[in-house]
Amino acid sequence: MPRKPVSKTTARLNEDMRRELSAIIGEMKDPRLSGGLITVTRVENTSDLNQAKVYVSVLGGTGAAGVVKFLAAAKGHVRSEIAARMHIRKAPEMVFIEDDGAAYADHINKVLNELK
Repeated sequence: MPRKPVSKTTARLNEDMRRELSAIIGEMKDPRLSGGLITVTRVENTSDLNQAKVYVSVLGGTGAAGVVKFLAAAKGHVRSEIAARMHIRKAPEMVFIEDDGAAYADHINKVLNELK
């Protein structure tokens, strides 16, 4: 079943939220977040803006599973920071999901280089 198209307002909110989440995660001082490059690849808000799926990619370090677990535990702090920075009354509930797209692309590049 095809996904419903996203309105321009929701798309803009998704991109603004992605940028702010990247800044918030970058400012967090926790040893579980160090040792790798953490990138928020995309954010998908539901149409009623009650929930946001946040896709996180980690290159290097201990791996994305530990980072996603830490961010899920700190989602209250992240949610309050998003509400304050974006000046929105009710920030959506965050669900952090591991995005392994960059690691998969790296794997494909290695396989292609081996074929040459």
